[in-house]
Amino acid sequence: MISVAQLLLLAAAIAPVPGARDVAFRARFDGSTQRYVLLAQPGLPPGEPRDVLIALHGHGSDRWQFLTPDRDETRAALDTAARHRLIYISPDYRAKTSWMGPAAEADLVQIIEEIRAKYRPRRVVLCGGSMGGSSALTFAVLHPQLIDGVISMNGTANHLEYDNFQEFITASFGGTKQAIPAEYKRRSAEYWPERFTMPVALTASGQDRSVPPHSVLRLAGILKKIGRSVMLIYREDRGHSTGYDDAVEALEWVLAQTGALVSPP
Repeated sequence: MISVAQLLLLAAAIAPVPGARDVAFRARFDGSTQRYVLLAQPGLPPGEPRDVLIALHGHGSDRWQFLTPDRDETRAALDTAARHRLIYISPDYRAKTSWMGPAAEADLVQIIEEIRAKYRPRRVVLCGGSMGGSSALTFAVLHPQLIDGVISMNGTANHLEYDNFQEFITASFGGTKQAIPAEYKRRSAEYWPERFTMPVALTASGQDRSVPPHSVLRLAGILKKIGRSVMLIYREDRGHSTGYDDAVEALEWVLAQTGALVSPP
């Protein structure tokens, strides 16, 4: 039986990081109240330009997933943001079953525009895991002018091919892939490699049954062939996860490629 002291220690270990601020905004898309979490790192003088890391959560989670360091991917993103004093944003983007449909896309555009207006960052880098990794790729090809780098961990690059979570993706996209194939293609990064004008890091796992790696492996190959800046970390024996060291390597590589690395004071 777990003691009260053990429960308190466990709760402290997985509690969201201090200083995180829950921000509400009125969505232009439909007038609803939406939210994101903002963590502004200390350590830079007032007025100093900062860079931004936006982290997109996975299916079944919400904006707090990437503020809770109980997974390798989330801990890697938090540690990297702290190490380089990045403004850290974790949006709901329509929360648990988003899959970067039109509403989530519009919300993220609005958040980025508002963050750019308020903080005037030099660079905005987008990362995510699972559904968030898929969504990061989708958003990057839909709005390459808004993103300076992208890290996708265990995501899919092809919604026409992907067959899991179809009930939720159908609701998010506004119809089935049979009914609106053009919309699924539009949100499938594999079909638009020329839009990756920014560095992209991809992690994928050979034993991943939740989000199989095939489309991401093909995308990495295409990006290399057309001379784009791409890193692929592929682990044949892993399942649906990215290890801490691999996640940090992917994040650091993209930040280095964009020039967003800041040495600690």
